[in-house]
Amino acid sequence: MAILHDRLPRLAWMEPAVARLPGIQPVLDDSWLLVDEAFACQMAERDRLIAQSPALVLGMQEGARAAAEELYEAVLAKLARSKGYVVGADRVLRPDGVEVALDRGAPLLTLGRLVQEDLCLMQKQGEEHLLTGAVLCFPASWTLAEKLGRAMIGIHQPVAEYGPDLAKRVQRLFDAIRPEQPLWRMNYNVYAEPELFQPRREADPQPVQRAGRYLRSERQCLLRLPKSDAVLFSIHTYLVPLESLSEAARDGLVAAGKLILGPGAA
Repeated sequence: MAILHDRLPRLAWMEPAVARLPGIQPVLDDSWLLVDEAFACQMAERDRLIAQSPALVLGMQEGARAAAEELYEAVLAKLARSKGYVVGADRVLRPDGVEVALDRGAPLLTLGRLVQEDLCLMQKQGEEHLLTGAVLCFPASWTLAEKLGRAMIGIHQPVAEYGPDLAKRVQRLFDAIRPEQPLWRMNYNVYAEPELFQPRREADPQPVQRAGRYLRSERQCLLRLPKSDAVLFSIHTYLVPLESLSEAARDGLVAAGKLILGPGAA
């Protein structure tokens, strides 16, 4: 069964400041982690993927352990002040009523069962930030094992829009992130199928999605972890049927080059 949202929180392609790459905006409150109407269904799917396919959704280089443990503490502190969570000494009660045992020895696995967001750790090595660890249950056409250890431009292959100039701008942004000021952006892409778990290797055929039936949008947050100096790149995934959008919103997707209207399209 498709796990769908009732609506998107923002129509990013209709907001020029957000639509322009990289479209970064400040997080004005404590909302770098969110709970929405799809929480229970998304968390059940995360629990299933982590239990059945941990090698596909979890990855961490040994040098990332300190950053992962710092992230673990930061997320638990955030959940302790978040509505719907009950954080105890050895377990957390989620808003959907599921209890999750705490295991600091498996920080990314534990966090993957606590929050809707996928969590990626970026650490600077030389002149670039590399992906050194992640829990990635809802990949949007990429594969964690293939991207682990890569810089941002390598992670985004074969995305045509992510060229050297944009990569330099994003790297300057990563360097400038302050712990007290998280940042966010949103992307948006049309997909033919509603599955949240959509891994794809670079060598696999890249399907033309613009005539699909679903809009997938990610709210991505960037948060500096002060002790390790790592950057958290979090991904909160929304999925809605195109038919739920207004005609003006669909026209905006066409204008942005993200949607082809035609037979079988919403």
